[in-house]
Amino acid sequence: MIGKRFFQTTSKKIAFAFDIDGVLFRGKKPIVGASDALKLLNRNKIPYILLTNGGGFSERARTEFVSSKLDVDVSPLQIIQSHTPYKSLVNKYSRILAVGTPSVRGVAEGYGFQDVVHQTDIVRYNRDIAPFSGLSDEQVMEYSRDIPDLTTKKFDAVLVFNDPHDWAADIQIISDAINSENGMLNTLRNEKSGKPSIPIYFSNQDLLWANPYKLNRFGQGAFRLLVRRLYLELNGEPLQDYTLGKPTKLTYDFAHHVLIDWEKRLSGKIGQSVKQKLPLLGTKPSTSPFHAVFMVGDNPASDIIGAQNYGWNSCLVKTGVYNEGDDLKECKPTLIVNDVFDAVTKTLEKYA
Repeated sequence: MIGKRFFQTTSKKIAFAFDIDGVLFRGKKPIVGASDALKLLNRNKIPYILLTNGGGFSERARTEFVSSKLDVDVSPLQIIQSHTPYKSLVNKYSRILAVGTPSVRGVAEGYGFQDVVHQTDIVRYNRDIAPFSGLSDEQVMEYSRDIPDLTTKKFDAVLVFNDPHDWAADIQIISDAINSENGMLNTLRNEKSGKPSIPIYFSNQDLLWANPYKLNRFGQGAFRLLVRRLYLELNGEPLQDYTLGKPTKLTYDFAHHVLIDWEKRLSGKIGQSVKQKLPLLGTKPSTSPFHAVFMVGDNPASDIIGAQNYGWNSCLVKTGVYNEGDDLKECKPTLIVNDVFDAVTKTLEKYA
């Protein structure tokens, strides 16, 4: 199978989208067969992208890691992380509160945001704002910057990039921002409303994810639930927030655009050096060259449901969140397979 060649007709083109955690990697360790699966697709020039609810790094850094660990060439133009669609918001907001690990400040600035404040900057300004922060003074000084106009310039939006690591402080700071007077620090609005003072975006809603530990761990979806619950208690109405990532249609539309762009580069229709044109958030491609797209994932609640709702096929692997015998409820994967190599080979045997 590894040496076999597959040929696609113009009317029968297929493509793949792969989750990373639980499909290609378990923690930082490659899953057996992941390298061979991607090499098989590269050799046959079958387009694929990486579609992950992970984040915290630039797309270049993430694909360089994948490429080095799997010994396969993956381009930064082939990956959509949970926060990649935030690139489309650069011209919409001036000052943003970028929430996540310390690395997300650089990610946001790399996207083009001109005024980025990280939550640790606020802890640095006044530790009494977050009395239950688990960060030491040394960590705060290492991660944060001094922002001279922190209290005199308003925030325009809160963007949660990835799973933050200091939940007590981060939830407090987010709550302050979305209940403030027009986005100003140290203020509290008079009215109660389901609409936050400034927009808030969560880059994914995964309740659970798979790391090297044998049991699944809480993810950004759990963090979002806590923020929403506290907002409800304070306002008496559910928080009106924006959620990206799988399984949202917004993210699948964005991914579809990226996949089409990559197919054009792979087939020589546009050059590899041509800058990637970003779609507007929420816009579906007007046409697609693909007869079928296969989402390969380990999480039924994000990968498989998302693909199913979007009209893509799906391959559910047993190397991550899903365990054989789990209740799939309304989730109906096209294939249930052992691992990513099984997913690719069985799909190609049947459809290519």
